[in-house]
Amino acid sequence: MSRRPPDFFLVGAPKAGTSALHAALTLHPQLFLSRVKEPKYYMCGDSPPPAYKGPGDAHSNQEWIWQRERYLDLFDGAGEDQLRGESTPFYLYNRDARRRIAADRPDAKLIAVLRDPVDRAYSNWMHLWMDGLEPRADIVEAVRKEPERIDNGWAPFWHYQSMGMYGRQLQDLYDHVPREQVLVLRYRELVDEPDRVLNRVFDFLGVQTQEIAQIPSDNSRPFVKDGVRARTVGPVIRAGAAVGQFLPPKVWRTVSKPLINQLHKGGETGRPRLTPEQRTLLLQPHLEDIALLEELTGESFAQWREYRDGGSFSSRQAAGRSKASAGQ
Repeated sequence: MSRRPPDFFLVGAPKAGTSALHAALTLHPQLFLSRVKEPKYYMCGDSPPPAYKGPGDAHSNQEWIWQRERYLDLFDGAGEDQLRGESTPFYLYNRDARRRIAADRPDAKLIAVLRDPVDRAYSNWMHLWMDGLEPRADIVEAVRKEPERIDNGWAPFWHYQSMGMYGRQLQDLYDHVPREQVLVLRYRELVDEPDRVLNRVFDFLGVQTQEIAQIPSDNSRPFVKDGVRARTVGPVIRAGAAVGQFLPPKVWRTVSKPLINQLHKGGETGRPRLTPEQRTLLLQPHLEDIALLEELTGESFAQWREYRDGGSFSSRQAAGRSKASAGQ
């Protein structure tokens, strides 16, 4: 059996539905997705990952698969007639990864799912805040700290604003990969029209179209309000992450779970929406890049300039169920 790198990649973006799309693609008999999601191999260049210094980064670093033989092991079990794929949503953002993929797999196909950059950033911040790792209770404050965090070596998952500069990222990608080998999708369409989007992916990959029962929704957890609990438990989790970096990731997850459960205790099921003022502040830096994205793709992203959020998988699917019930 041949040992070869993937034929296709889900390259981005984080918090834009790549986990759900990855799960759906694993159900297609002509596709084989890596046994580990987000191996991050092409971000490393056959060298250990950078020693990122943000809260919890040391644990994530331990999970990177940077040795080529270990990476190829992820595709053991793939049939000779199956296309092999992997999902690392940071590849689109990471300049070195874009170049390494182009050099190592010049014929590979790349799939990028793009989400409203403000919604994406908010979801990203929310993820880390509810894990007790984000020390800033306001996303606007966290974004203002982003340049300092990057200078201090925090991992890409902390780059809330920079990660959403898709125009710049695609412009560079197109300098190394033919455009016909890149499929750009929209998160909103993936949520609202999953069958149509999946068929686009199947056509792009050259496999038979197939009905997938349902794209899994995102994981929804109780929202953690800024208050005594967050200001007490959060610092303990961050301190534990610093001390626990010397533990294997699985051990740390087991140890930290009671703390995270305590943080979530009594949390609200719904997540607060950004205020118009917050959205305005977060949107402004993206306007020029959105224009570049429109120029590169020939498509309109005017909805991203609106001062309202597009919702998550859970919220939009719930809205869809409500409409369906009302129509019965």
